[in-house]
Amino acid sequence: MATTAVALSERENYLNKEYGITSWLFTTDHKRIALLYLITITFFFFIGGFFALLIRLELLTPEGDLLLADTYNKMFTMHGQVMVFFFLIPAVPAVLGNFLIPIMIGAKDLAFPRVNLLSWYLLAIGGCLMIYTILSGGVDTGWTFYTPLSTHFLDTHVITAALAIFVAGFSSILTGLNFIVTIHRMRAPGMTWSRLPLFVWANYATSIIQVLGTPVLAISLMLVALERIFNLGIFNPQLGGDPLLFQHLFWFYSHPAVYIMILPGMGVVSEIVTCFSRKRIFGYKFMALAVIAIAVLGFLVWAHHMFVAGISLYAAMVFSLLSYFVAVPSAIKVFNWTATMFKGSISYSTPMLYAFGFIGLFTMGGLTGLFVAALGIDVHVTDTYFVIAHFHYIMVGGMVMAYLGGMHFWWPKISGRMYPEFWGRLAAMIIFIGFNLTFFPQFVLGWLGMPRRYWQYSPEFQVLNVLSTAGATILAVGYLLPMLYFLWSMRYGKAAPENPWNGAGLEWKISSPPVTDNFDETPLVTWEAYNYDELPQEVPVGR
Repeated sequence: MATTAVALSERENYLNKEYGITSWLFTTDHKRIALLYLITITFFFFIGGFFALLIRLELLTPEGDLLLADTYNKMFTMHGQVMVFFFLIPAVPAVLGNFLIPIMIGAKDLAFPRVNLLSWYLLAIGGCLMIYTILSGGVDTGWTFYTPLSTHFLDTHVITAALAIFVAGFSSILTGLNFIVTIHRMRAPGMTWSRLPLFVWANYATSIIQVLGTPVLAISLMLVALERIFNLGIFNPQLGGDPLLFQHLFWFYSHPAVYIMILPGMGVVSEIVTCFSRKRIFGYKFMALAVIAIAVLGFLVWAHHMFVAGISLYAAMVFSLLSYFVAVPSAIKVFNWTATMFKGSISYSTPMLYAFGFIGLFTMGGLTGLFVAALGIDVHVTDTYFVIAHFHYIMVGGMVMAYLGGMHFWWPKISGRMYPEFWGRLAAMIIFIGFNLTFFPQFVLGWLGMPRRYWQYSPEFQVLNVLSTAGATILAVGYLLPMLYFLWSMRYGKAAPENPWNGAGLEWKISSPPVTDNFDETPLVTWEAYNYDELPQEVPVGR
């Protein structure tokens, strides 16, 4: 009896060490940290989604009959800040990038495992500060913190919101630095730059933006706090400041931040399209160069957000032209995805449906981006719902579709379980329909002149707003479904094989889920990227 008791006690201590909460909070395993990120950003996704729901319910009727005007201002501000800084930016890099990059390049972990854990803690601390801001009454400046709204009004919690994003920004910087060093220094023998998966290339380009751009945002928010606390003349013209300076600083980061959100999604779609088309990716080198070009050109177009803010006509023309240039590498990627699918053996599995959705919605968002890059049209649609629709077609229609596509593609590897294919396909279609019903009417609303961020609106806009709110309801159902069946699959789903999609990358050559060190021995890469012509051509579906 005593021996048995001792054995059980030792086993309990072992399980607590391996699976207890302490083991998670102090882990340096990149896969566990990715799961911590997954839990964190999912939490903030639903907070931001709740604010969006309140906004759409308010806009069901022309009168402001659900929320007070000040409360409505706080709703769209907190929706934007939570979604952008605590979901969209960290989603693909922090979750899928953390989990997959070391495995894809044949490494056992990231270069700095403890820094990786610190990055999650910084995001969590920033998130707690944001929750504190919300519970304390929120902030009503808009997610952009434009001055003088953020510097001269004392009845809003700007400083704590800015501090939350300031802290979360360091999480982004450290993650980007970790990825850059890992990709440069820890690739397996034979994993040359020309054999890197495009998902790795996309996160590499994203990391460059994170390291170079995020400090500018941090400095901008710090200056807002300093002016607010000490009444310094940084942005206040009465004290010798420049009110446009903040916009230049903010958008110098925040336009490249669009690519922090979308570039990793492009990498996800590249992996899905080539796998489910059973073909090598068309124009691999151009695809890799395109993501680097997007990262570089993204730093040169920030002032197209300021065409009506008072910049010179000459500067506006230059930035308009540069904005057209940045569309070229994005167009290359859309063309190459289409060419990859041409005459491919396409399987309409759930990840591929999300990839189709991404390509269609991202293309729509990109084309309407050319509208707002044109000076004459931008003057008409600035600060209308046209801009809201354009932004969401890129960020929600593009990035979130890619994120969900990636989660479905790699979920068997992450969890070791298969999800129900029927429900996966249904959710993808519901999301696509709900998204278009939500945001396409907003293009029309903006073109007709309905301004954004208004608590009330003219009665002639009500029908389109009702359609948009109905679409948001459908979209919410679509977003809720994957969370439910992913949780269900962890207990009841079929055990996933090592390679359920007959994929070509290194991540499909190890167990599902991976062991702690990923590989029993360091792999030797002797094949070219995406060698689907050498692999089985059938993709198992309906598992």
